[in-house]
Amino acid sequence: MQNHFELFQLPQQFSLDMQQLDRAYHEVQNQVHPDKFTQASEAEKRVAMQWATRANEAYQTLKKPLKRATYLCELQGVDLETESNTSMPAQFLMQQMEWREAFDDARQTNNLSALIALEKELHQALKEQLAFVTQSLDAMNYASAAQQIRTCMFLEKFIADIAALEE
Repeated sequence: MQNHFELFQLPQQFSLDMQQLDRAYHEVQNQVHPDKFTQASEAEKRVAMQWATRANEAYQTLKKPLKRATYLCELQGVDLETESNTSMPAQFLMQQMEWREAFDDARQTNNLSALIALEKELHQALKEQLAFVTQSLDAMNYASAAQQIRTCMFLEKFIADIAALEE
């Protein structure tokens, strides 16, 4: 069975041309669209639906940087161990504690501008961390990428927590 990159005839790498991904996705979707199978047998309709579903899943995975990075690691047999491996570099753990304190202070004082500033800082940290993920994946250092992806996941979750509080 072909992987997501093969499905869309794209190079198996982290850096992707998003317009090329969009075109390839629409091409696959056009080939398996239910309207093309109105006169087909039930089995053919089912297969077309399975391909459409698979194309959707592949597209959603490759479209989002963290999902794409995770998928690349999985293709190389590297498990992110998101449930069991919570180890982080000491420097990042210290930074997390500072961010948590800033978050708690801003929440307790209802300081929206402090929350917005923290969210901006976290977005910048995520952007920088994704650059490290890119470097590790381009160098085919999947173990390092896995650690960095876990860091990105923490940052994304923290950003989501702030956004939920802002709402």
